[in-house]
Amino acid sequence: MPGPLMKHRSRMVTDGLTRAPHRAFLRGTGWNDAAFDKPVVGIVSTHGENTPCSMGLAPQADRARLGVAAGGGVPVSFSTISVSDGTSMNHGGMRMSLLSRETVADSVELAVRGHAYDGLVAFAGCDKTLPGMMMAMVRVNVPAVFLYGGAALPGRTAGRTTNILDAIEAVGQVQRGAMTREELAQIERTCLPSVGACPGQFTANTMAMVGEALGLAPLGSAMMPAVYSERLALAQAAGEHVVRVLREGGPLPRDLVTRASLENACAAVAATGGSTNAALHIPAIAHEAGILFTLDDVAEVFQRTPLIGNLQPGGRYLAKDLHEIGGVPVVLRTLLEGGHVHGEALTLSGARLADALAEAPAADGEIVRGCAQALHPSGGVTVLKGNLAPEGALLKIAGLASLRFSGPARVFENEEACMRAVSSRRSYRPGEVLVIRNEGPKGGPGMREMLSVTAALYGQGMGERVALLTDGRFSGATRGMCIGYVGPEAAAGGPIGLVRDGDLIEIDAVANTLQLHVGEAELAERRAVYVPPPRPPLAGVLEKYALLVRSAAQGAVTHSGNVQWPYETPEAE
Repeated sequence: MPGPLMKHRSRMVTDGLTRAPHRAFLRGTGWNDAAFDKPVVGIVSTHGENTPCSMGLAPQADRARLGVAAGGGVPVSFSTISVSDGTSMNHGGMRMSLLSRETVADSVELAVRGHAYDGLVAFAGCDKTLPGMMMAMVRVNVPAVFLYGGAALPGRTAGRTTNILDAIEAVGQVQRGAMTREELAQIERTCLPSVGACPGQFTANTMAMVGEALGLAPLGSAMMPAVYSERLALAQAAGEHVVRVLREGGPLPRDLVTRASLENACAAVAATGGSTNAALHIPAIAHEAGILFTLDDVAEVFQRTPLIGNLQPGGRYLAKDLHEIGGVPVVLRTLLEGGHVHGEALTLSGARLADALAEAPAADGEIVRGCAQALHPSGGVTVLKGNLAPEGALLKIAGLASLRFSGPARVFENEEACMRAVSSRRSYRPGEVLVIRNEGPKGGPGMREMLSVTAALYGQGMGERVALLTDGRFSGATRGMCIGYVGPEAAAGGPIGLVRDGDLIEIDAVANTLQLHVGEAELAERRAVYVPPPRPPLAGVLEKYALLVRSAAQGAVTHSGNVQWPYETPEAE
């Protein structure tokens, strides 16, 4: 028989004479005498009605409560925020998106530390909530499981499969006269028929895959659609798992997040043409464990990993399709067989990845190809460097017809100015490199993503006839010659702030270079007279973020990393 249940942190709240008031509060929530002898497991979700990505989380989180109780623990549910990228894009609200990642992580830490929970089950559904939850798990380092809420089912419009990307890009098609407003309205009404996150290999599904590769989520859980009832069974098993680890021992989040598993996560992103945002989030998760893992480390893995997943937006298939052939384990097994992931990394169960993948299905050859039949010899996302991006920049190459582009710059001081030019179709020309600056982590502040701009360009048939370059971010749904995350950003003195209209910019995703063809002497003269554009005075959360945030190359983190908690026992207090 297993030994007695282990109460770690929660005894600071429940045990001893001086904790009588604490117990009184807990009795007020419905606790009985027996509950005080059990471990306490927090169950957190970002459930809310602001986005379909999170609307399916409440039933899953509730089922995790059953799992914790069945395992012999006390479940305590709480919630935190999500900011919907779907409704915050293309206006000032997008400044809150990346910032919300930190708020999610901070709020979970506050609840777990403040109430001394022994374990955690974390549910998330929208882009920044996934890395936010994983960052929190690593930061507090209690027995924990991450579960993604799942993707939405695809829609059907006029006999073809559609999703939210079709609605976004259709706006550009209407602008150029290739689609009627009535046709757009039909896509709008039919492309998102269920709750769940965007169904392509955009940021949410990419980070769900990262969760499996890191060992923070159960293998095979990520690609299952949000509306599948099997998710309820997964959630219950997650609750049982946390209590089992408390009782019998098992890997903690910082045992799982290692350099090997971080490289595995990068390989999964590269192999599937995943979201460029992963190159921000993976270093940020590493940062919580005290591991220095920068954009340079990400670039190295991206470069050596083949593109084997034929997934949208660069390919054809969706999360549901990948789930039907075996999910993320198919990708990881194929990469393992090709020597592209570390088999010794641990999974959530404590088993070695190589052992856990022994029974995983093989690649089907269409949705996932074998490494010898890869779509591209290097990953679907690449890091560019050069005199325009000394710290690096990111380009999703999956689905690109050409990996090189050269043209004169057309400079915009913010996203709105560029969007006006694109919407009018009169202020830019084919062959140009559209430069959007002052949108980095500090400069925005908030590092907005430019999905509406990129989708409009694609819808206008200009997705690869122009390039877009920014110190801001892109959505995981972005496609085309779009280079983002340029570092250093303009607000940090980066060369992107010195670009002028007409300067020649050369993009080479074969050589992985990004060059501004302006001499050093000329750049020095420009730097000497550079005056940053004015912006409104900051206050509230944006002011705090701008003061704390670090560069994109470091994951846009806001603290020193590897948080240790010195207050684990009553004696320490």
